[in-house]
Amino acid sequence: MNLPEKRIVDFLQEHHVLTLATSFEEEPWCANCFYAYMPEENSLVFTSDMDTRHIQQASHNIFVAGSVVLETSIIGKIQGIQFQGIISQATGDLHSKAERTYLKRFPVAMLMETTLWVVDLTYIKMTDNRLGFGKKLIWKKDLLFHPAAK
Repeated sequence: MNLPEKRIVDFLQEHHVLTLATSFEEEPWCANCFYAYMPEENSLVFTSDMDTRHIQQASHNIFVAGSVVLETSIIGKIQGIQFQGIISQATGDLHSKAERTYLKRFPVAMLMETTLWVVDLTYIKMTDNRLGFGKKLIWKKDLLFHPAAK
């Protein structure tokens, strides 16, 4: 599997709040959510109720975008990730793994009744000014069809 480089993975594992952007019928929306990163799947897992605006929009348009940022006023320390992905409700084996991952990060969530969602990351752009002003690290999911080896 084509996984992002370690600096991107480390950043996603160090942080815990994402901004999720959705849209439906030319109407955009953003929501902030606590998340946990699943490195083997290169996915973000979060909880949200079915009746929220972002989930209602995502039920009609599964293509989402978002960001995870380090809040700082020091230009040389600016870091952040912008991403695109495909959102789905966690089911089956993925649900079990997503639930374990999320509850390990946020044990208090055991007290909540909510739905788990997974964003399968398809594109990541990380800005990391510690590597040089405006330095970008880009990762794209290999979406090409690969026929089975014969």
